[in-house]
Amino acid sequence: MAESVITIATTIAEKIAGYLVAPIGRRLSYLFCYRSHMDDLNKKVQELGSVRGDLQITVDEAIRRGDEIRPIVEDWLTREDKNTGEAKTFMEDEKKRTKSCFYGWCPNLKSRYQLGREADKKAQVIVEIQQQCNFPYGVSYRVPLRNVTFKNYEPFKSRASTVNQVMDALRDDEIDKIGVWGMGGVGKTTLVKQVAQLAEDEKLFTAGVYIDVSWTRDSEKLQEGIAKIQQKIADMLGLEFKGKDESTRAVELKQRLQKEKILIILDDIWKLVCLEEVGIPSKDDQKGCKIVLASRNEDLLRKDMGARECFPLQHLPKEEAWHLFKKTAGDSVEGDKLRPIAIEVVNECEGLPIAIVTIANALKDESVAVWENALEELRSAAPTNISGVDDRVYGCLKWSYNHLKVCYGFGFV
Repeated sequence: MAESVITIATTIAEKIAGYLVAPIGRRLSYLFCYRSHMDDLNKKVQELGSVRGDLQITVDEAIRRGDEIRPIVEDWLTREDKNTGEAKTFMEDEKKRTKSCFYGWCPNLKSRYQLGREADKKAQVIVEIQQQCNFPYGVSYRVPLRNVTFKNYEPFKSRASTVNQVMDALRDDEIDKIGVWGMGGVGKTTLVKQVAQLAEDEKLFTAGVYIDVSWTRDSEKLQEGIAKIQQKIADMLGLEFKGKDESTRAVELKQRLQKEKILIILDDIWKLVCLEEVGIPSKDDQKGCKIVLASRNEDLLRKDMGARECFPLQHLPKEEAWHLFKKTAGDSVEGDKLRPIAIEVVNECEGLPIAIVTIANALKDESVAVWENALEELRSAAPTNISGVDDRVYGCLKWSYNHLKVCYGFGFV
């Protein structure tokens, strides 16, 4: 019995001693080993700096990809900056705080104790921050692209009915593919962009993506183009592909599109684009995706691409052609000497927006003599047989390219 009491008493005494001695020993170390605490803090700051450097490389790569950095990562970087900065400032101020008394004969014990204790606390915080640098869901996430807005299109009254028809087709649940066709330069691109803007304004879809597929005129680029279309749609949806080949990505894209209601515009189609290879689901397999197709070839849209409704786009009437020309070239075309020449120039453009805008920009602010010379050359421009391009349009574009200012694309394909 006595031995048991002694054993219990000894155990209790050891524990009490441990609770008392350990803190006392740590406090004494603050005083007599403060330099070790300072060196340990410096070491841990350096280690955390290396961890921060590795993380920053990953963060920078994510930013270059256009990803959004997760809030938890940004919080960690902020805390690391703050605490590392405070630790470095603390270590730089050490000499001021340990200045000796009596001209160096007596160490400043109070300051050394405070330095050792503060260095130990800061080192513990640095270790804790380093341990928290663990992000199981990654440092970033893909952000869906915002819909591209097309506010600067030129609304033509003569095309209002066509726009309304396309919009009605977009609202019709029974129609999944819509075609817009017409010769080159008549304004198909402008119209489909106008439709995209109106659909966004009405919130008909959760997202929309416009893709120029003019590369389809080159058969060798068709397969490469499939990957481009897949990636463009994926970027709009914030989808990160896991598969490396087009067929695997098509499955991933199809699974996502079956849950989405988006508008996909494929503009300037020259040859068949297999939507199934892209991963765009058929009408029976999807929730509400709509495809708008623009081409110079009606048969391509109807027979090959399977457009349920196709809408033709015609030349501008004379009044609208003149309005567009005047708006582009400026009010100077209303002058007594210039107006009759300008009207003849507009007539040479055959009501095609691309020709009107290109020539108007080229002749803007030029002298009457230049206008007269341009009219003669436009009349005599040698036509060239190019599929889907009117001879007169070709002559206008060739003339502007060979003679005058650099003209920028206006999207009237």
